[in-house]
Amino acid sequence: MNASEASIAVYDAQAAELAQRYDDPELVRVHDPVRGLLPETGDGKLALDIGAGSGRDAAWLAGLGYEVVAVEPASAMRAEAIRRHPELSIRWLDDRLPGLGKVHGLGLAYDLILVSAVWQHIAPVDRARAFRKLTTLMKPGGLLLLSLREGEAPPDRPMFEVSLGEVEALARFNGVEVLRATPSGDRIGRGDVSWTHVALRMPDDGSGALPLIRGIILGDDKSSTYKLALLRAIARIADMAPAAARPSDTDADAVEVPLGLVALNWIRMYVPLVRAQLPQAPKNSGPDGLGFAKLGFRALLADQVAALDLRPGASFVSPRGAAVAAAIGEAATTISNMPANFIRYPGSEQHIFRATRTRPPRTTDTLTLDIQTLRLWGSLTVPGHIWRALTRLGAWIEPVLVTEWARLMRGYGDRMKLAIPHGQAEAALVWEEPSRDTALGRAAADRLQLQGTPIACVWSGATLNRSRLDIDHCLPWSAWPCGDLWNLMPSDRRVNQHEKRDRLPSLATMADARGDILAWWQTAWLDDASLGPRFLREAATALPVEIDPSLEDIYTALEWRRLRLRQDQQVPEWTRLRSQTPALADTAGASLP
Repeated sequence: MNASEASIAVYDAQAAELAQRYDDPELVRVHDPVRGLLPETGDGKLALDIGAGSGRDAAWLAGLGYEVVAVEPASAMRAEAIRRHPELSIRWLDDRLPGLGKVHGLGLAYDLILVSAVWQHIAPVDRARAFRKLTTLMKPGGLLLLSLREGEAPPDRPMFEVSLGEVEALARFNGVEVLRATPSGDRIGRGDVSWTHVALRMPDDGSGALPLIRGIILGDDKSSTYKLALLRAIARIADMAPAAARPSDTDADAVEVPLGLVALNWIRMYVPLVRAQLPQAPKNSGPDGLGFAKLGFRALLADQVAALDLRPGASFVSPRGAAVAAAIGEAATTISNMPANFIRYPGSEQHIFRATRTRPPRTTDTLTLDIQTLRLWGSLTVPGHIWRALTRLGAWIEPVLVTEWARLMRGYGDRMKLAIPHGQAEAALVWEEPSRDTALGRAAADRLQLQGTPIACVWSGATLNRSRLDIDHCLPWSAWPCGDLWNLMPSDRRVNQHEKRDRLPSLATMADARGDILAWWQTAWLDDASLGPRFLREAATALPVEIDPSLEDIYTALEWRRLRLRQDQQVPEWTRLRSQTPALADTAGASLP
């Protein structure tokens, strides 16, 4: 057991006693030396409390208006904190420095990160990694508040020496600014203990990712559209399937995404372009001259496979399944040998992306494109700062990619004396999403009606009859066009069309609806032998869940995705609480007649 684990064990064993000692609201005054740097209100902002302990500071931040992610590795202490501070605006995670793997997996960025009375528990050999992990979670302009403990360690809790100089050196190396470093005494009267409170700020993008991405899009020499295609394929994963990424086993700050998923997005983009005979390289028209357009890809063209069909979670039977598998393999080979090989850091021979090929899966009668299957073609390693930029700023990066791709095609056309009408290239580059179709939700409601199962509006709790039934996208289609089964929920028509509309359900509204959401998922999807596996595949692709998740896990992941949508796009929220809203009239009915 290392020193960090030993300390966690002590916090576990003495959780009640330590929580009683530290959970004093007056003790939030330990942050007085840096309190003036915080805004007057945290409304709409997101805070991360590392080593949250009794929950005292998390509750303080929630009281200021922040939504708080509280990280505490000691399970007994975490349970005690949840008991003492059950606020909905505090979400608890079992995670720890130096890795913070679960925190990073959420794809969130924070306005404020608090690391109070924690740094002394981090071994010096781990501090560079821990500091880097913290700074990569900061929003531009975000604050990191770090307290340094000086003094003898308790005999049962190993601690390491800390120094302001070490923190200042780490700040310089990671490009963050030290705003303030203020010494103070110990608030609980330990004469041999003192503190230094350090406030740091991320001054801008802070990572260099945006200039690098801009260079790939606008600056790199391009003999084809392949570099743009690779970057866009990754960007679509960051936007729609971020849960497919996992931390790299070999790189300190990088993620690995399934190469099969990158290749799937690749062929999904190129199918409409090649069909339209739009040039993707000088002298190219149609599939001829494109390295990935071999037997598999050409079979998809001949079979009139729609780009929309080439999406994660889809299933194909042979011979179409064999053609899809072959096309993915062909694209994976081209990606590995061409754009992943030739996209490099400026003035360097170092690759930005690294493709690792593995033996493709054997073709069977049915090919199901779940994330586990898509990993079988290998992986693509993406630097952490680029991945974070794509997840947080994809809505702005995507239009630049599309504009430059269309410009390249028109340039190739001009050289070939091929006029490309205005708008044709842009239309072929549109990422086709499923139509706003709620038919499966209605079919599930019909099935439940035949079984005599009542259907409740998830937002009001009222039992619905057919005239009042709508199928709502929980996360609004206008902000995130996702027709996955987990996102389709029964709603009263008046609530959906006149109250919620295109707004995001608030944290309190989601908590109010939780029981009805879980019941709907169970009866509408999991109890159906054909739709249950699809429900789980789609959830595993789009939401941050582990393998074989429970419905509770999926609900928690949905709430994390809701929070990310709120933070990234500032989608307006909608609140409706049953306890504060009169019962809906004329919605009662035991079944759907």
